[in-house]
Amino acid sequence: MAPMGEVEFEEVPQDVFTILGHHTDMLLALGRGDAINAMHGPGYHQALYEKLVHHLEGVSVDWEGLYSSWPPTKERLYELNSDVHIADPAKVATADGWENSDVREVEENIGPWFGNTLSGTNRTPPEAWADRYNYYTLWEILGKVAQVFREDKRYEALASVHASMRQTIETNLPPESERPSAALVLFSSSDEKAWGYKMNYPGYYAAHTRPMGATDALADAVGAGYGDDGRNITLSYELLLEADPDVLLVLGPMTEYFNLDEIRTRLEENDVTSALTAVQEGNVYAQGARRQGPILNLFQLEMTAKQLYPDRFGEWPGYVNGEPYPEIPEDEQLFDRQRVADVITGEF
Repeated sequence: MAPMGEVEFEEVPQDVFTILGHHTDMLLALGRGDAINAMHGPGYHQALYEKLVHHLEGVSVDWEGLYSSWPPTKERLYELNSDVHIADPAKVATADGWENSDVREVEENIGPWFGNTLSGTNRTPPEAWADRYNYYTLWEILGKVAQVFREDKRYEALASVHASMRQTIETNLPPESERPSAALVLFSSSDEKAWGYKMNYPGYYAAHTRPMGATDALADAVGAGYGDDGRNITLSYELLLEADPDVLLVLGPMTEYFNLDEIRTRLEENDVTSALTAVQEGNVYAQGARRQGPILNLFQLEMTAKQLYPDRFGEWPGYVNGEPYPEIPEDEQLFDRQRVADVITGEF
């Protein structure tokens, strides 16, 4: 896998270093959640994934207290002595205090790197890595990580669940003329700052919104090129009103670091945002996170389909702050929870 090239293992790695959530999610999905010894923001991911695995029988997470690994320190990597670093060396090389020589030292003295992060938005890699970089979908990265742990069957089973749901969604989307406009936004927890993210941009950051085919209201207001390399754009409330999405998809509330009720109240009481169509029509919904692996992607595809197209995929029951991902009647679920749980626990 780019940018590492071919990596060989004499045996299946047991102690695994990760940084970003998409790789952490992949390890959990492949039945290796207990092998993780580091991740960025372990408390953040613990709070989010507890709300998802609540619906996956026999699956749990216990990541609190792990080393928060961004930016990593070389000294701590020596202490962890991981069998593999499921992290993108091109990304690590951009961290403060790191040079390409440090990346090579870790690979040679501790354990190899095997990750791809810049495919999140197909971001331009650092110059030293540009010639060897390729972009992959979320599920392509999962397939390659699965090979490291000899979990091809788990990967194939999960990919089948994903493909079936994607087909269901794509087959039942309304005509483009009947689709709503939407904006994917992160609001500050304490002031009027906000950030907007591309919904239809290439990369796994948009793996739950791009398949919906909805109009990106921010792209219409700001221009299709907003946020170079697929990055966020800082939003004023006035700019958000200019975009005026039919639906607001709000990142963060499912992590407990943000409160959706407080965000809704703030929007309703503000002179500018109270005029938003999404606010007036009650279409302000909680989302999880953009740095998604397969488990979060399955749940977010389902929630986003229901938030945007309730007439096609069933009503979104709403998210209650601090509670798990909401209960959805079995006949309205877009993927089989028990099948996913069985794959993760090895009972499939």
